[in-house]
Amino acid sequence: MSAEDVHTASGRRLGVSDPRQEGPPDLRLVPPALAAWAGAGLAVGVPGLWAAVAVVLCLGTAMVLLAVPGFRPVRAARAAPAGSGDTADDGRRRLRTVGYGRRRLRTAGDGRRGPRMAGDDRWRLHTAAAAAALLCAAAGAASAGLHSADVRQGPVPALARQFARIDAEITLTSDARQTFPRVRGDHSTPASLLLDAEITLLTKPDGTATRLRTPVLVIVTPGGATAQWQQLLPSTRLRVGARLAPPLRGGERAAAVLRPDGKGPPRITGPPTLLQRTAGGLRAGLRTATEGLGPDARALLPGLVVGDTTRVTPDLHDAFRATDLTHLMAVSGANLAILLVLLIGPPGSALRAERRGLAPGLGISLRMTALLGGGLTLAFVLVCRPEPSVLRAAACGLITLLAIGTGRRRTLFPALAAAVLLLVLYDPWLARSYGFVLSVLATGALLTIAPRWSDALQRRGVPSRLAEALAAAAAAQAVCSPVVVLLASRVSLVAIPCNLLAEFAVAPATVVGFATLALAPVAMPVAELLARVAGWPAGWIASVARTGAGMPGAEIGWPDGWTGALLLAVLTGLVVLLARRIGRHPWVCSAAALLLVLAVLRPVPLTRVLTGWPPPGWAFAMCDVGQGDALVLAAGPGSGVVVDTGPDPRPVDRCLRDLGITRVPLLLLTHFHADHVRGLPGVLRGRAVGAIQTTSLDEPPEQAAFVTRTAAAARIPVVRAVPGERRRIGALDWQVLWPVGGASAGAAGPVPQEPNDASVTLFVRAGGLTLLLPGDLEPSSQQGLLRSYPALPRVDVLKVAHHGSAHQDPALLRSVHPRIALVSVGRDNPYGHPAARTVEALRAGGAVVLRTDRDGAIAVTGAGPGVRAVGRS
Repeated sequence: MSAEDVHTASGRRLGVSDPRQEGPPDLRLVPPALAAWAGAGLAVGVPGLWAAVAVVLCLGTAMVLLAVPGFRPVRAARAAPAGSGDTADDGRRRLRTVGYGRRRLRTAGDGRRGPRMAGDDRWRLHTAAAAAALLCAAAGAASAGLHSADVRQGPVPALARQFARIDAEITLTSDARQTFPRVRGDHSTPASLLLDAEITLLTKPDGTATRLRTPVLVIVTPGGATAQWQQLLPSTRLRVGARLAPPLRGGERAAAVLRPDGKGPPRITGPPTLLQRTAGGLRAGLRTATEGLGPDARALLPGLVVGDTTRVTPDLHDAFRATDLTHLMAVSGANLAILLVLLIGPPGSALRAERRGLAPGLGISLRMTALLGGGLTLAFVLVCRPEPSVLRAAACGLITLLAIGTGRRRTLFPALAAAVLLLVLYDPWLARSYGFVLSVLATGALLTIAPRWSDALQRRGVPSRLAEALAAAAAAQAVCSPVVVLLASRVSLVAIPCNLLAEFAVAPATVVGFATLALAPVAMPVAELLARVAGWPAGWIASVARTGAGMPGAEIGWPDGWTGALLLAVLTGLVVLLARRIGRHPWVCSAAALLLVLAVLRPVPLTRVLTGWPPPGWAFAMCDVGQGDALVLAAGPGSGVVVDTGPDPRPVDRCLRDLGITRVPLLLLTHFHADHVRGLPGVLRGRAVGAIQTTSLDEPPEQAAFVTRTAAAARIPVVRAVPGERRRIGALDWQVLWPVGGASAGAAGPVPQEPNDASVTLFVRAGGLTLLLPGDLEPSSQQGLLRSYPALPRVDVLKVAHHGSAHQDPALLRSVHPRIALVSVGRDNPYGHPAARTVEALRAGGAVVLRTDRDGAIAVTGAGPGVRAVGRS
């Protein structure tokens, strides 16, 4: 047979001239990996008996399948056709083998396709595949059951259920990580430190001591020794007196929560290991070298390099979350992949004469290069800590190393499946980790979907580098978005462009950042210089995140739970199916792109035309900020007086954007409860604020300090509200009616002692419209207000106090006799707001009642009998 015939008969696009050409992905390891994943995920945290039953059922079913009559490995020699000239030895050399997903038999000799698989062969293949999957599921369930049983054994779980106090020796297994403050009702949970640890010696309340190894989650509340706790390294041994509590959620790795007593420094009984001290020194050197950078670059660069997010502020974290860039602040396979590509060169060129990278430039052989890559991977794990997330990143990095070494994308998918299989067997809790799911989905999309989309874009004239970056971002976003919906009921419309803009800066920031990490212990001045260089791309990434998050339509609400995830997955699939047809019509593509841009930018004139919101001539608006208050009084074109800010910066910022508010001459905070002040950064974002006015009672003190600190950072003066003071801006004027204590202690009414009773209460006139805004006044203060102002006139609009709670003074409601009563309340709030009897009392008095949980944001127009309230929903 001629060479041309061999080339043609190969059935390959390039013939047999290139032995490393791409083929279809090998999916044989995918079912076993998914089965082990499912087995581990279902068995983690369940009673041991159920896990054992699941293992027995899987093993028994697999044994039955393997015992099916006639089952045998599908490997058979076919006799050579008569007259072919093949000998028996030739026939034996041409044994044909098949895999789980193959539809045709192939010869081992010439690479030509053989006859189609017989029905019996297909049956045996499917039986073998099912048996292998069941065996892996049994292994996953067994691993999860054993790990869960190990966590539940010993005295710690029982003591945690009793909330017992203990003395214990613990060994830390992670670095400290800081939580962000969260608003719960009217207060904000403080930022705490979380550390993973193992109890090695437990002293019970009765004095008996027990040696064990039980994992716990250590929660350190804020105090004077927080900095010392934050500097502790893994493997450090401590002696603590603490109180135990049950795990925060069922099925967790930790057997209990351990809260140390007091606020003193930790009592160290043993130093960390040499390896951890080395890694800790490198990480500390990186933090020291980045001290001179700007706030965002100083916070972000250690996170990009080694996953150190201790300096990341809540607003920066929210910006990264809104743009789906949070994967950049955690150690991932991309970090290691960048270093490996720098060493060996791009994938697909490692075995060719023209291979690139530092290794061939330095004359390092391919075998030695592979060893260096392995050593680099081990050093990466050491510096970034051998935690599950880091191990997952190392597995992804080794997959990239395999790609660089072989130049074949086809081998990557089996490697990914094998990594999943081994990781869930090693650490079954990964099976329930959203981070692990996102990591695997993103890697799988980059290996399978992204190359096809990149080729399609290049066929349409898109430059290759741009096509690869766009395809990678779109593929990762398409497969990960449904999982993100399970975590947060939202969809980011700016994720793909933000990831594209940030991607170009990730590699230089990572490479120069690692150089800074390596040089910091030996040459700090050089490291500081490199840190300044790395700070430029890091600052660019932070700017992209903040700019993207600041877009009015950066995020849209989406149904939560599995329903929302399934709906988004179906919608994404439809978009992908229609993209090929739409791509043939440039005008349709341009129109779709324009609509997306308009949805993200949401220009106020256009949104008013399309949605009718806000209505023309609005004088007052109540923003929908959930369980909290945020009110706006129109004070001229683009200007508004804001009363309270709600619990979250994003909703109030979005509301002010929709209203077209760019200037805030005065921001008034009625009192310092978190559901009224924690949204302050959202009002300040991109707006000129003249002054912040507050009540005279600084309670709760931590929230008052938050307001003072935030205002000082923005250089905005803070003033106190004075009882009886009057202000006027254009047609808008108002008078402070309450509180009457403090400087006016001689006035009628009680001296406020509680934050709600100290709420600044306003009587407002906006043209012909009258409003009463009582904050969260309780009945006693409402009665005092009525005693101080017995001639309080009827108002057009009443902002119902305290989110419509049952604690209202009927006399005040009868006195002001509102035409419209507005309630700012969160959907499905745990307090039962608004109370049914409050709503009934208002309606009985002739008021029209609207509430933000049902009507959305509410705007008021007109005055007197012509007053009208319009809900956005």
